[in-house]
Amino acid sequence: MPGRRQKVTDEDVFAAAQRAMSRRGPHELTLAHIADEAGVTPGRLVQRFGSKRALLVALSERFAGSAGAVFVALRAARRGPLATLRAYAACMADLAPTPEALLRNLAYLQGDLADDVLRGHLVENARATRREIEALLAAAAAAGELRHDADVRVLARTVETVIGGSLMSWATYREGEAIDWIGRDLEAVLAPWLMRPLAEGATASGRKRGTRKRRRFVRRG
Repeated sequence: MPGRRQKVTDEDVFAAAQRAMSRRGPHELTLAHIADEAGVTPGRLVQRFGSKRALLVALSERFAGSAGAVFVALRAARRGPLATLRAYAACMADLAPTPEALLRNLAYLQGDLADDVLRGHLVENARATRREIEALLAAAAAAGELRHDADVRVLARTVETVIGGSLMSWATYREGEAIDWIGRDLEAVLAPWLMRPLAEGATASGRKRGTRKRRRFVRRG
């Protein structure tokens, strides 16, 4: 068929699925949408994965093991542990470029939470992410960015909870941008433990309020 690709990797299909999911909710998404995005026929995806659900389970399994690579990339681009943590928080705002996009992501999350297999992959990623956050906080304390008496295990759980809760609050109030909302909440949590106060006007995204910067971050759902 003209315009169709002869060869496509699983990574190509997963990337195509994420692009299709960014535009359609779980009840709208079809295997044909993913196939069209990947440049193959739906039959090719059926042969490889069996069904839309099986493809999404495979994508979820890939996401489950992605936390380490995400934080490696963030560390490589930053100077210190807290800068890396702030960069991670800013990346989470990519789930909410618009209220409508966040609603789609929450719809996929609802499906994940209702499905034992998908939820298992979600929990695996969440635990790995919390370990990465805890490691960054421990490194920050060792480097003199945080007070040495900070309980990094408790603080990591609080940071994880605040980032997720901040997105939900932003979805409710819809004031400003999600990246700034998350940034202010993260800094409120870190403030009592900082050895040096954050520069006035800065946010967790590492930019001054009122400026705009585009970034890319791909996450399942």
